[in-house]
Amino acid sequence: MASTIVSADFQAPAGLRNAHIQTLLPRILPGRDLEREIEIVNLPDGDFVELAWARPPPPRDDAPIFLLFHGLEGSFDSPYARELLHAAARLGWRAVLMHFRGCGQTPNRLPRAYHSGDTADAYWIVGQLAQRYPQAVMVAAGVSLGANMLLKLVAEQGGDGLPLEGAIAINAPLDLAASADSLNRGISRIYQRYLLRQLKRKVLIRLKTTPLPLNINAGQIRQLNSFWAYDNDVTAPLHGFHSATDYYRRASAGPLLGEIELPTLILHAEDDPFMPADLFSRLPPPSPSVRVEIARHGGHVGYVERRGGRLRSWLIRRVEGQLRQWSPQRQERAASSHLSCP
Repeated sequence: MASTIVSADFQAPAGLRNAHIQTLLPRILPGRDLEREIEIVNLPDGDFVELAWARPPPPRDDAPIFLLFHGLEGSFDSPYARELLHAAARLGWRAVLMHFRGCGQTPNRLPRAYHSGDTADAYWIVGQLAQRYPQAVMVAAGVSLGANMLLKLVAEQGGDGLPLEGAIAINAPLDLAASADSLNRGISRIYQRYLLRQLKRKVLIRLKTTPLPLNINAGQIRQLNSFWAYDNDVTAPLHGFHSATDYYRRASAGPLLGEIELPTLILHAEDDPFMPADLFSRLPPPSPSVRVEIARHGGHVGYVERRGGRLRSWLIRRVEGQLRQWSPQRQERAASSHLSCP
């Protein structure tokens, strides 16, 4: 995969080119029914994460694995998660979502949560799945916060450090400070308010049962009204950062794009209301292993197109195409064709 930043082939329908309409449409359209099986996986530090496996599973142990990491306060029930997992399962992949700590059905055990640069749990899960299914090709995908985390992980581990065929990053907030600024301006503050409400509710519940290393009380947590404030007073002290500035600097994957060796596809929209429009001009050039596709429209994880007279997801169509490219069957056919050439 040659390093390049190109225009995505997504075309938003007339009347649906507004960034906020694109962002919200997937939550309004009919959702995907998908059966799941929950698995608790214990972590080396005594905590755990929940895996949600799409059901029914493929019959073969060597079926390729599609591992998905959700966004901030997302879960298996997020519309994009169900659609992506269903699409992968439909192609014959073993589809599974890793819930970040505390995002599944049960609160996590330790006095901490998760954050945008928290790669250790994902690294552990990838290794566990590789041991469980040693003959299976594995591809990882991340959405929003999960996409930033995934890109940071593949940059840290190098080309041979992960048993992955490739990675797909969708609307990754590659400059966390710039994203916090964007979400604190204009209409985007609606998203900030919604996400902060979920984060604060969860930490306030934990405070009633678990001593947390925070220097503020419940009343002060309720008053936090921006990501800068929340990450400075909650996220940073919970996870060993000095401040929000320190957290954003150390957890942002953008500065590491040039170090990625694993074949990686990054999907992005210029009008993403969670990020500045000039995001990629702020970052170093991607490595030769990375392909960045930027759509003019699409919002934040929207990409709703009209095909066959119906509203459908271009995002799902694009990810399906990438999974087909990385599928073991296609690689076997390509190798066979190569070997048969004179």
